[in-house]
Amino acid sequence: MGANMKAQALPADHVRITTDTSTEPFWQAAKQERLVAPKCAACGTFRLPPTPFCPECQSTEVDWTELSGRATVFSFSVVHGFPGLPDITLVPVILDLPDAPGARLVSNVIDVEPEKVEIGMELEVLFSPISDGWLLPLFRPVARG
Repeated sequence: MGANMKAQALPADHVRITTDTSTEPFWQAAKQERLVAPKCAACGTFRLPPTPFCPECQSTEVDWTELSGRATVFSFSVVHGFPGLPDITLVPVILDLPDAPGARLVSNVIDVEPEKVEIGMELEVLFSPISDGWLLPLFRPVARG
């Protein structure tokens, strides 16, 4: 890999989402550049990915909680190439969300050299346009200043 090659996101026309009643609030918030997570209104358990009922108490009641947009890397992989895009480098991540204990979000980290990504790395959300007018939450290293 070339020097200073940074992790990228898939081009917008390669990303499509579908929604249902459990996921629609997440995607609508993303359109407003807000990161949210479903929290059980009965027992307080966060659940990502969104599900129709709480895995702890089976309640269907949910409160959508706005998050700070901060995350830390729980796990990651480096992917060189993608079908039809042989020169792209992706870094898919599983994220811990400090504002939503127990919830994990799958996304991509961008704007960083892949070899610098590490478990526990602090990230912040940004939203990238994708197909059909949706915005996709992506993450980049927290700016130090």
